Parts: sequence; C-alpha cells; structure tokens
Amino acid sequence: MLKNLILAKNIKDQREQLAALEAKDAEFAAQGESLTADIEAASTKEEREAVEAAVSDYDTALAAHEEAKAQLSGSIKALEAELAALESQPLPAPAKAAAEPKNERMISMVSALTNIRKLPINCRAFDTLPEASQQSILADPETRKFIANVRALRTVNTSVTGADLAIPVSILPLLNENRFRYSKLMNRVLVRPVRGEVHQPIGGLAPEAIWEDCCDALNELDFAYSMVALTCNKVGGFVLICNSLLAETDIDLLADLIEMISEALGKAKDKAILYGKGKAYSMPAGIVPRLAQQSKPSDYPANAPEWVDLHTTHILQVDGTTLDGAAFWAALRIAAGNTFNLYARGELSWVMNSKTYAYLESKAIVATASGQWVALLGGRLPIVSGNIDVLEFVPDGDIIGGYFQLYLWAQHEAAFIGTDRTGLQLRVKDATLVFGRERADGMPLIPEAFVAMNIMGQAVTTVMDFPANSANDADLQELTIGQLSLSPSFDAAVPAYTASATNATSSVAVNAVPAQPGALVTVTVTAGTTTKTVNNGGNAALAVGTNVIAVTVKQGNATKVYTVTVTRAAS
Repeated sequence: MLKNLILAKNIKDQREQLAALEAKDAEFAAQGESLTADIEAASTKEEREAVEAAVSDYDTALAAHEEAKAQLSGSIKALEAELAALESQPLPAPAKAAAEPKNERMISMVSALTNIRKLPINCRAFDTLPEASQQSILADPETRKFIANVRALRTVNTSVTGADLAIPVSILPLLNENRFRYSKLMNRVLVRPVRGEVHQPIGGLAPEAIWEDCCDALNELDFAYSMVALTCNKVGGFVLICNSLLAETDIDLLADLIEMISEALGKAKDKAILYGKGKAYSMPAGIVPRLAQQSKPSDYPANAPEWVDLHTTHILQVDGTTLDGAAFWAALRIAAGNTFNLYARGELSWVMNSKTYAYLESKAIVATASGQWVALLGGRLPIVSGNIDVLEFVPDGDIIGGYFQLYLWAQHEAAFIGTDRTGLQLRVKDATLVFGRERADGMPLIPEAFVAMNIMGQAVTTVMDFPANSANDADLQELTIGQLSLSPSFDAAVPAYTASATNATSSVAVNAVPAQPGALVTVTVTAGTTTKTVNNGGNAALAVGTNVIAVTVKQGNATKVYTVTVTRAAS
C-alpha cells in the first residue's frame, strides 16, 4: 500500500532527526561537566554570576533538547504501531472469490490487533485498523443495527431494549483488546475468558521426585489440588454521549463509543482488583480486603486453599517519616519480601498514586558522577524490583503489590450498552446518557503473594468506597409500626423484628421509607391463614395473637423482605 510507504518514510525521517538529537547528548554531557568545574573554580562575585547565568542557559537548552527527543520518540512509536497494523492486513481476496465467512473475518481482524494495547491514549483503537477491516465491521448487519439503535436513543418516545444494544460480535475482539489500554492491572493479572461459572484448579506443593533403579516400578507422587469457583458479576456505568456525535459518521460514532466504554469499564476493574468487596456486594474480591480479613468468612469455598490470617503479616507500615536512605529502602525490601510464596510466577508489580510515587522519588535522589541530581525510579521500584503502576484512587502513602499473575480475573464475553433499566430516556441538555456494562468476577488465587503497606506513617486503608448500586438497592431507610418498639432496633441490614401490642391496639400505621425514592414497596399482614394487603402508610388491623407484617421492597433486579411479628395481647 502507498500509505505503508508514506508511514515508513515518515518513520525513517523522524528516526534520523532523533539520531541527530541523540548525537548532541555527548555535547550536553561535556558542557555539564565543564560547568561543574566552573562552579568549583568560581571565586569572585562576578565569576559566580557569570557561571549562574551559564547554568541557567544550559538548563533551559537541555530541557528543550530532552522535550524534543521525547516528542519524536512518541511520534515514532505511534507511527510504528500504525504501520504494524497496516502490514498485518491480509491480502485482499480475488474479486470473484466467495464471501469470507464472518468468523474468518474476525480472525483476520484480531491478527491486526497486536499493538492495540500499546497505543497512546490519544489514539482511537478503531482508527488503527486497516481500512478493509473498518469497512467489513461497518458493513456487518449487526453493526449497522447497533449504530442505528444508538442513534435512536436521541429520539423522543423511542424505547430501545438491552438486547438491541448488545455489542456486535464483530467489534468484541477490538473492545476486549482496547480495555487493556484503560485498565493498568488487566495487563498484570491472570485473565480467563469464560462462560457461566469458572472453576480454577490450584496445584499444591510439588513433592520431591524419588530416585530409583532403572528397572524399578515408578513411585506415585502425591500432588494436592485445591479449587476456587468464580461466578458472574456485572460492572457498568453511564456514559455521556454528545448529541452532535450521534449525528456524525458511523466510523466516528463507533470509534468514540469503543473508547468511552473501554475507559469506563477499565477504571472500574482496576479498583475492584485492589479493593473489591466480594460476592456479598456483587463484585470481585479485592486483594486488600482479603489481606485484612481476621477470620475465615462463612462462605469461604470448601475446596479452596486453606484460609490463612494475613492481616498482621501482609498489611504493614514502613515509616518513611522517620527512616531515610539505606534504612528506609532496607525496611521496604523486608516488607515486600512477604510476597514470597511457592507459587510465585511472573514479575512483581506495585500500585500507588502519584503523590506516593513522588514521595518515593524523594527517597531515591542521588548525585551522578557529573554532579547532576536524579531520582532512580523510572517506573520501577529500586532495591525491591518490580513495575510501578500509578492509580490515583489509591490512598496517599499506600502501596499494594505482589505477583499479580496470582490474581484470577474471569472475563465473560458479552458486553452491552443501553438506556436505563426502565427503558426510559435520560437526557442532560445537549447530551444523551447511555450505559456500558459487562460481566466478570475475580479473586486472589494465592493471597500470600500480595502485600499492602503504607510508607507515610499512616494505617493502610483496607476499605474503599464504591459508587452505590442504587439501581438495585432494595433497602429500607426507615420502618415504623405505629408507636410500637421494634426488637431489635431498626437496621437496614436486619430483615426480621418482633413487637408487642396491648389488647387496646386494634390497628397500627405501617410506614416504610425506602433508601431509593423510586423503589416499589408493598405491605401485607398475615394473621392465622388470612393475608391482607395494606397501603404503605396505611393502617394494618391486628388480630389477637400473632400478626406478621411483611414489607417487600423491589428496586431494579433486587428484592428484600422485612418482617415484623406483632403479638397483640388477649383481653
């Protein structure tokens, strides 16, 4: 293709420019050494002022030099990625050949996705596909229907179902690859694409092999296996789409949708891997909450590896406010050493926010032979070893790390976008709100492979707030049964209560206030074999003896029932 030649020529020219700049590195180094000598030699005020002016000019020129090299390097990488995608494009089939099966077209497209994960964030993944692959996707009937339904979201009185807005199979490979650009940890953990429930076997300690005579019978080696099970949770959120975008070309609309959905889901995954609250909260089990457990959960899988209390050995403090230099790095190395385990594989990785990263840099500043001061980080943790990923939601001073290949992420293949759960339109001025969602689950296979530590003299944060699942929140905020006292006192997490009434109390007002204003609340009263429905806020008649008042709350796909057993005294 001619475009290939143009890209190759641009890459060649920019490499030559970069080489010319890099050739000047030695000149800058020599000039720096000369200025260092001048600084030492300056004795008079005039000499010192002259040297300071020269140093200022040198620093400005060096910064501009490094910036030019960085820009060229970034441009070359982007061009190389685009060229690699073009070169991986299969040769066009002969004009009269039979139409290529749909699954074969997908395989061809996937072969062009090799470098999607390495693209700069300011590039759209769809734009890097060969033109033939783009046109093939846009010509697919499922894609055309999907785009038409997305545009229909803007139209008043239009209801589009979730099934209509399932992500077309033709772009799932692209979406799956693109999510790795927006989720830093998905590139670290063990990802398994699954359907339904996934069971992951975990090999036990490998026994020592037995030496024997060549003609002897083989001894049986005792390998122990454990099993963990993951099911299916759903992650999703609303995405704001400018209405003007809905009117743009199919290519622009599809490309931007892929980026927005990828970014929203990617960020949610990273937070869940580190701080997810587990099955009880319909999300993956995170690393830090598992390390913080002080007792074995009641729902811990029977066939999983033996539960171990790690809250004192793997949640640690390295007080950088009192330790400096070698003492600080030695303490950090000892703490990080707790990630050692017999299953370790892959490379260590460490997660922190940018403030913590800067704090570590301040601890790693050294002087070079030329007299320059540098921080020896460069995206890796010195002394300890391992890559550094910066995620801003991690609290200040906290570092979470270990062998992330020992965290299992079960990725279910389907992904959807749609309107809110009722099918109604959500609108904000000149924009339309739609949501993207997918199904996944995750948990640390070997929790001992991870540590969480704080280096700023604070306790490690073990509980992280997540956006409330208000669409499926069936809790009550308040429940009163007339003037009766509930036992125990009302708590949204407690479903069953008792109360006593005098014989003179023939009826009570039932008031149930849901946590979410739009939730559906129904109230029934059962005495003996008779059940009656009463309005929320209305009076419920009480028979002498036992009366069971049931308050049912429905919100989204969640249903919760609160019961109050009221005993009315006899006359």
